[in-house]
Amino acid sequence: MKSKKLKLKRKVIIAAMIAIILIVVALLAEVIAPNDPYATNATMIRKAPSAEYLFGTDNLGRCVFSRVLYGARTTISSTVFLVAISFFIGTLIGMICGYYGGIVDEVLMRVADLTLAFPQMVVAIAVAGLLDGGLGGAMIALGITMWTSFARLARSHTLTVKQMPFITASRLAGKSGAYIIIRHILPNILEPVLISALTQIGTTMIGISGLSFLGLGVVAPKAEWGSMISEARAYIQIAPWAVLYPAAATIITIVVFNYLGDAVLEYRDNA
Repeated sequence: MKSKKLKLKRKVIIAAMIAIILIVVALLAEVIAPNDPYATNATMIRKAPSAEYLFGTDNLGRCVFSRVLYGARTTISSTVFLVAISFFIGTLIGMICGYYGGIVDEVLMRVADLTLAFPQMVVAIAVAGLLDGGLGGAMIALGITMWTSFARLARSHTLTVKQMPFITASRLAGKSGAYIIIRHILPNILEPVLISALTQIGTTMIGISGLSFLGLGVVAPKAEWGSMISEARAYIQIAPWAVLYPAAATIITIVVFNYLGDAVLEYRDNA
């Protein structure tokens, strides 16, 4: 039993270290990038990978390696920010609904049910189209449906914690609902909701890159993996590296964060 727990702990540590490395690389993109990711060069159009351009160049002669690094900052930072905002809003709504119940619970949960009745990407595409695209529009479009999963999870755990004796004791001591939610309920439901947030990172990254691929997210020439793939697909037979490298970066990053979420969940279940 101890050896299994130790192996699971190692999995979490390794996955976390790789995820941290990816985040650090994204943050230090300006330092690591060997070339200006937005500088065009008519003499270097669609050049194959070389010592000067590790990932080759695209249809405008821009360094694909530098654009992948800058795209990491755009994709990863926007994903983490969106998950964090959805986590905060959804958890807050879930705790309020679970603790107070009544009409507030009924209204907000029916809104959540209505939102969940439609596929996330369909809603996101429709909203992003109405907002005329852009990274902000894509994040709003995905965030409209993302908060519901956090709200439902937080609500279910709040309903359980609310029945605990220490909650009753706090009420009898005259503590306010806000005090009980922040001081007692939040610490007791934080772990499962945070784990859920980790598992949402990969899905959210797919959503942001997918909307950018469709032209409803990041607007060119800003570097973002989905938009880079969309731009380069027209000449994939001539310069496949312009598609393959941002696609590989997307897949690797999603796999890493999904693995981290699964490893943490598995470790918690066997703790």
